[in-house]
Amino acid sequence: MCGIVGYIGHREASPILMEGLERLSYRGYDSAGVAVIGRDGKIGLRKAKGRLENLQALLSEDGVQGRVGIGHTRWATHGEPSNLNAHPHTDMKGDIAVVHNGIIENHLSLRRQLEMNGAQFVSQTDTEVVAHLLNFLYEGDMKTALLKAMSMLEGSYALGVICTREPHVIYCARLGSPLVIGCKEGEGFIASDIPALLSHTRDVIFLKDKEIGELSRSGVKVYDVFGNLQHYEPYHVEWDLNSAEKGGYAHYMLKEIHEQPEAAKKTFEPRYSGVPGDYGWLPIGPEEVRRLRKITIVACGTAYHAGVAGRYAIEKLARIPAEAAIASEYRYREPVIGPEELVIAVSQSGETADTLAALREAKRRGARVMAICNVVGSTIAREVGDANTLYTYAGPEIAVASTKAYMTQMELLLMLAIALGEMRGELPAERARELHSQLHGLPAELEKALLTEQQLQRFASLASHKKHVFFVGRGLDYALSMEAALKLKEVSYIFSEAYAAGELKHGPIALLQEGRLVVATVTQSALVDKTLSNLREVKARGASVVAICRESLRDKVQPEADELILIPDADDLLMPLLAVIPLQLFAYCMAVARGCDVDKPRNLAKSVTVE
Repeated sequence: MCGIVGYIGHREASPILMEGLERLSYRGYDSAGVAVIGRDGKIGLRKAKGRLENLQALLSEDGVQGRVGIGHTRWATHGEPSNLNAHPHTDMKGDIAVVHNGIIENHLSLRRQLEMNGAQFVSQTDTEVVAHLLNFLYEGDMKTALLKAMSMLEGSYALGVICTREPHVIYCARLGSPLVIGCKEGEGFIASDIPALLSHTRDVIFLKDKEIGELSRSGVKVYDVFGNLQHYEPYHVEWDLNSAEKGGYAHYMLKEIHEQPEAAKKTFEPRYSGVPGDYGWLPIGPEEVRRLRKITIVACGTAYHAGVAGRYAIEKLARIPAEAAIASEYRYREPVIGPEELVIAVSQSGETADTLAALREAKRRGARVMAICNVVGSTIAREVGDANTLYTYAGPEIAVASTKAYMTQMELLLMLAIALGEMRGELPAERARELHSQLHGLPAELEKALLTEQQLQRFASLASHKKHVFFVGRGLDYALSMEAALKLKEVSYIFSEAYAAGELKHGPIALLQEGRLVVATVTQSALVDKTLSNLREVKARGASVVAICRESLRDKVQPEADELILIPDADDLLMPLLAVIPLQLFAYCMAVARGCDVDKPRNLAKSVTVE
């Protein structure tokens, strides 16, 4: 849940490490540090609590020169944010330095054993255990020591290791946490995410679980858990560094909201040939589809909300029982899974630990599995195989609060629902063509929805003092309200909650009073009158209403709303794709008006790789 970087080559390491950490700062962190093997052969360690600016100031005053180093931005899991708890961590002599993402679950028992053997700990972290353990196991070969340590460590980890006794090598290893190796003649890089590498190389190796990477100026070697050398062809990253820059926008989140029309296009067009009934992109054939008895979508957070919307579409179009399951709960409930069940794991990063665990549980119990994710080569994609992975092609998403990933996940689930419906004979070909036509024209309609930004900026400037916000809707609008509430609380720290509008009278209406703000999404044709009835109940209690509605409903909704946000008309199933844009903009504008750090919300990280 943090940022790892490493460099070995002919250049000074510290500036490269700092550049990489800055590019990974979107992942969330509370302290940072670097360790560099200096020209005197000793490890120079510099760590600082707080922002990277603090570390940079420290390096400016008292830097360390050397051409081999590792760096880290930490998000606290063990011990408070402090200079002592910041990574990298070293052994007692300072000969070995380690950076680590993940959680060592058996760190307490290892700590006790190491202390009995003379180790003295200075931090509260689980990571320091790794440094002392490697020192205890080291007998002249760090690769061998690391292999032994991996057999003793329980939990998840991505590790970067340097050692003064092997000053011309960086070692790395992973289990459950992502790690990427960058390849360039005469140089080597490690990072927890691709953006840290792109200014130096586009050729990368995605390290697999229980593998070790050995980087030197002569090249990269990868070993399996038995120490056997593995053959790798580097993957060439197609998107460039500009895709991961702000491009003139004030924040990454705003840039990524505005990138959604193009992202939707990239998700749809490679899968649309224009030939009726052509679903060659789907890794499941008509016979298997007709045998399916249930579909379960497992995901967390924003991806789970996309799954809730997808469930509605699948049941409506394909007439297959569908469920959206919270991945962190799924495997602990002893799920009943049959061989004719399809389980779809949805994850932006493809590294979400809970989603990966749920996917493995479904596989273990005999389910057919697929994945929807954005990152090629990610753990979830490898778990099901590229042939069973539907990539969203959304491009890099830097802001912690996901926007275009959610958009493309919903779009892909709708496309899946259309395909399943037609393949099962439940969806007439003419209706499928109509939906495909609207998806083809979706980017242009999304551009129109983006025009609500100025209106939402004005409203947010007046409403940013609110401490509580309710989001309501019915059907697909309720599914969308769940995501809208999450976005607002993520970036503005306003307490927000989503309710199915018909459930207000079953308890939550007790919280409505003068001045309370309710945001209603009104897009589903069959549910408009029911939703408006609920809004009258809201208004009768003195609450104010912001309504997101389709243009054709303006006259019906206007009397029940204090502020009306209009979006283009579309088929009911496509309306969430249009309505999510003003809801994302609302969260963004409220956060900006409140002075929040939009791209780096407190306590949050981009890729949650621990359970």
